[in-house]
Amino acid sequence: MLARVLSVEDAARVVYGVILVGALLAAESGLHETYLDTVLSVVIITAIYWLAHSYAEVLARRLRTHDRLTPSALWRGLAKEAALMRGATIPIIVLLVAWASRVTLADAVTAAVWSSVATLICFELLAALRAPATLPERALELGVGVTIGLGVVLLKIVLH
Repeated sequence: MLARVLSVEDAARVVYGVILVGALLAAESGLHETYLDTVLSVVIITAIYWLAHSYAEVLARRLRTHDRLTPSALWRGLAKEAALMRGATIPIIVLLVAWASRVTLADAVTAAVWSSVATLICFELLAALRAPATLPERALELGVGVTIGLGVVLLKIVLH
């Protein structure tokens, strides 16, 4: 399943989405009183980030190529960057399942943050298993995923 979510062409964008929502939820936890407020704020911020990232990529391409902005160029940029939203869905789904299960909002946010961490570590494990690497190289690969994931957890600890 992870291999399907993390296609080679879109891997960076999917990872950005996971990190983005994990960090948002780490910073968000405790700020809103309802699930609806929390879910909507995360979805809106993620969509804004996706639009901004898409626009920035299209603008950068236009600056390099001296092209005009066309609806089709904008659409291609949005479609290309849509993988960011795919990565963002992983912790959002955890949040929604917790909501449906009547888990407290604070516990649901914590679970969603940890799902981001677990997803990053799983992605790193997937990359490590696909590469012909030595044991120390695999340890480095896993260490990078763990470090970024724990950075998200550290944000939650520092802010709350």
